[in-house]
Amino acid sequence: MSRADRPSLATWRAVILHREHPSVDALKRQLEMLHIRVSVVWPQIDEADVASDIVFFDADMGHDGQFPWPPGFAPMPMIALIGSEAPGRIEWALAQGSNAHLLKPIGSTGAYSALLIATHAYQVARSQAEDIRALEDRLRQRPIVVRAILRLIQQERLDEAGAWKRLRKIAMDWGMTIEETADAICRDDRRTKSGA
Repeated sequence: MSRADRPSLATWRAVILHREHPSVDALKRQLEMLHIRVSVVWPQIDEADVASDIVFFDADMGHDGQFPWPPGFAPMPMIALIGSEAPGRIEWALAQGSNAHLLKPIGSTGAYSALLIATHAYQVARSQAEDIRALEDRLRQRPIVVRAILRLIQQERLDEAGAWKRLRKIAMDWGMTIEETADAICRDDRRTKSGA
């Protein structure tokens, strides 16, 4: 993570989803030293806390239904606070979408690195999810591309290679993706007849 990629933590708001505990007090002190506004809630996160920039949550006493979003779909990075390394508890924390963790008891360090790691992991995961969605959309549109190629072969008496070349040229001329152009051709868009 480069300096330019580091978040400006001084404007952040953090929620700690944990019952009262000395580890919570220690974490709150660390976050406040970073000028992060902190609220401690239990037993669940309310809709008002959805605008937070980061969530720390108790992996030991946590349970389903504590978050107002489906498991794994948090709208912000999440950091698990782990005291028990029981496999079931760790699996539950991962299923919630944990991007990093802090081991309890929490002392005077660790929050800053957990914040940076969680933020980076969250951004990477979101970027990958967006890439996957875009690729899935393109894959769903492949039948339209095939229909457009067949239409170009029939209407312009081209071979397959010529139809692909024509489709790419139209897409470049219009500043559209291949899939968008193929859809326009299949809809019989008038621009395709104008020799674009």
